[in-house]
Amino acid sequence: MGAYWGEVMQVLEEIIPVYDKVNSIISLGRDSAHRDRGISGRVGPGDRILDAGSGFGNMSKAARRLVRDVRITLYDPLVPMLQNTGRCFESAPDMANGVFEHIPFRDGEFDAVLCGYSLRDAISLRTAISEIHRVLKNGGRLVIVDLGKPDGALVRAGVSLYLRCVLPVLALAAGGRLGLKFGTLYGTYKRWPQNRRLEKMLLEKFQRVEFEKDLMGGAIMVAAYK
Repeated sequence: MGAYWGEVMQVLEEIIPVYDKVNSIISLGRDSAHRDRGISGRVGPGDRILDAGSGFGNMSKAARRLVRDVRITLYDPLVPMLQNTGRCFESAPDMANGVFEHIPFRDGEFDAVLCGYSLRDAISLRTAISEIHRVLKNGGRLVIVDLGKPDGALVRAGVSLYLRCVLPVLALAAGGRLGLKFGTLYGTYKRWPQNRRLEKMLLEKFQRVEFEKDLMGGAIMVAAYK
């Protein structure tokens, strides 16, 4: 992503006050259901979980609601995001600050890595996937819940039109002037690989990939097994 990554991080920090509200609106209210669908059956009791690009920890909250006794580490490049997130948990989880490309944990430390609407913001997607694979135990799972880029040209054009033209209007209605800044994040979607290409990239490192889609491929729930 190069120099654009700095702009994305600045926008993400600025939209913290309206982040959750706008995300729910622009996902047509399906974001929570997609998190549950991605996590269900892929996280087990006692698992140690890295919530990578954690934001407000919504993936972790879903995991704790669905599964007992999971141990959470929140990991995000934005310290202000982590500071706001810590207040949203009854018992504060472990936290660490950093990027996907240099995860500061030992090899094989986690049972699952959760990426909810975050992996798309990686500086280098291939490097990020490699680092996530490294910190997972053998048999560990990477769970991705994110926007999808459909393989069919017509549907892909429709999703892109929605993100470029409809999303800014919804974001403005939900978040006011701050909501308009969500339009900047369309650049991360432009760099995001098509669904089939993403699956192939994951299979370069992982043994098996389960790829689920919703909203005609505009939303994806992916599990990759080490």
